[in-house]
Amino acid sequence: MNVLLRLGVWSLLLLFVACGGSERNGGGQDEARVVVYSPHGKELLDDFARRFEAANPGVRVQWLDMGSQDVLDRIRSERSNPQADIWWGAPSSFFMNAADEGLLQPYRPSWAGAVEPSQHDSLDRWYGTFLTPEVIAFNSQVLSAATAPHDWDDLLDPRWRGKITIRNPLASGTMRAIFSAMIWRFYKETGSPEAGYEWLLRLDANTKSYPANPTLMYLQLARREALVTLWNMPDIELQKQVYHYPFDYVLPASGTPVLVEGLAIVAHCKHPEWAKKFYEFVTTPESFVIQATKYFRIPTRKDLPRDRLPDWMTRAQIREMKIDWRVFSEKSQEWMKYWDKNIRGMGAKGTH
Repeated sequence: MNVLLRLGVWSLLLLFVACGGSERNGGGQDEARVVVYSPHGKELLDDFARRFEAANPGVRVQWLDMGSQDVLDRIRSERSNPQADIWWGAPSSFFMNAADEGLLQPYRPSWAGAVEPSQHDSLDRWYGTFLTPEVIAFNSQVLSAATAPHDWDDLLDPRWRGKITIRNPLASGTMRAIFSAMIWRFYKETGSPEAGYEWLLRLDANTKSYPANPTLMYLQLARREALVTLWNMPDIELQKQVYHYPFDYVLPASGTPVLVEGLAIVAHCKHPEWAKKFYEFVTTPESFVIQATKYFRIPTRKDLPRDRLPDWMTRAQIREMKIDWRVFSEKSQEWMKYWDKNIRGMGAKGTH
């Protein structure tokens, strides 16, 4: 009996120690998870969730795919009770706003020295992972690079009236960046957005619809309900090469916004240790190569072997539009509110 009693006591002690250690290292099974908010699309998110789970047996990755503005709004609304651990993807201006509002937790990744100073927060609250050029995309069964609009101002030509579809910019980081860039072209010279607003009003006159999500936009373009759209290069490449949509694109001749897409840990998140592991996992050289070759994402890391990156990526000639992203972070919300109230659906009512 004494032997059995001693064995029982030792069993209880071992169970107690095991449970305590598990909690300190990220919790029990119910805590072995990481929640990711991202606009990067279900293909990339599901792929890397599975890869992370395979590399870390017992952990569960939960992801929500939504527009960049939706991510920021959701993290703001959950401030008192954060539900996300990781925010993966959105233009740097969104991360600047979130950092200023205290929504992000500082974390210096192991590869911090491999990116340009302009591609991360000085206090380590976010780091850039991808460079995302914006493009003019078109249905390649109807148009070619020779007949499609070559530059931003070409979109205002009356020949494109009713032939342009644009993802609703209110929820989209990509479209907010493009619209803000169009305003910025004038704002940087005059300090006023008025000429930019006039430009967007003329674009609105040629725009057939503002789909609520990228899928609807792709369908309209594929079905020839519209012939032209504005979007980011990686997603157009993905739809073209993986799903065989009849899409192609041109890089605007005068220059295009090249977004720095960020990554951050949400302040006061519930699974900080798993968040750090996920952060490091999706930014290893191997992960970046997969993201580049399979999902057409241009990495920010300068230490990656160029011979492992796709040929098109190393040869791409992108003329970058010079932009003050701090001004974007401060002004884009104001500019988009004005667009929604005074420009959306109003262009065709004028004489443009």
